[in-house]
Amino acid sequence: MKIIKSLLAGASLALVASVSQAATSGNTLATVDPEADRLALQSYFQKRFPKVAVSDYVNGIYALDAPSREQWQEIEEFPPYEFDVEEGEELFNTPFANGNSYADCFDNGGIGIRQNFPRWDEGQGQIVTLELAINQCREANGEKALGWKKGKIAKVSAYMAYTSRDNVFDLQIPNDEAKAAYLDGKQSFYARRGQLNMSCANCHVAGANILIRADLPGPTLGHVTHFPVFRSKWGELGTLQRRYGGCQKNVRGTPQKTQGEKFRNLEFFQTYMSNGLVVNGPGARK
Repeated sequence: MKIIKSLLAGASLALVASVSQAATSGNTLATVDPEADRLALQSYFQKRFPKVAVSDYVNGIYALDAPSREQWQEIEEFPPYEFDVEEGEELFNTPFANGNSYADCFDNGGIGIRQNFPRWDEGQGQIVTLELAINQCREANGEKALGWKKGKIAKVSAYMAYTSRDNVFDLQIPNDEAKAAYLDGKQSFYARRGQLNMSCANCHVAGANILIRADLPGPTLGHVTHFPVFRSKWGELGTLQRRYGGCQKNVRGTPQKTQGEKFRNLEFFQTYMSNGLVVNGPGARK
């Protein structure tokens, strides 16, 4: 209880309620308005942190906390992910056994397209994340799928993100099926989980920039833009869904399946909330 109270102290719960109300009120597709959700969330952070430019939220907690920002800027002088990007480029350009490569699977040869993911795939009838597309590319070319959370898949994804820096996220919700996936992701974001009975929103909306133990949770606005990230805690590069699993463990819950439907829909919702912001991955975080 002390953890939860300290996490929520000083936050404007009325504003959080206005953002999350639809997710907890028996919502139907007819009443789902993703753009209203995005604008409400953006307005919440603008009112709470009026000195922070919306564009700066791509830097996560470093947009809100000056001492943390200074330390991060020093780290970025010699980025810990630099060699991972180089290796990711080599992996990306290495042909598969059949002579094809990743470039054959993506628009624009896979360069500068990070901002288009995750996306609704009409043919598959599901949300496709960049990491899922990478493994689908491999399997379509007779290669084994890579592990989802770290290692080669994170490096390939990091290289693709690096080629997309400053490109603007503009995810589309083209039909009711995609809207249903968005709603499912939204409900996951606001649903409480685990023995601590906490949701993503508790930490990353109400609890953003409020000390919990030794950590300052970052805001959900812009959260996805800098993945994959090199975390000091991990000592290596990791994917966004690796982070999702870690968060669910932190609230003493059972993590959902990496790249399962729930996590992909959650990533879709969270990325849509950051529409209008730019890609700045890969990043470095504590």
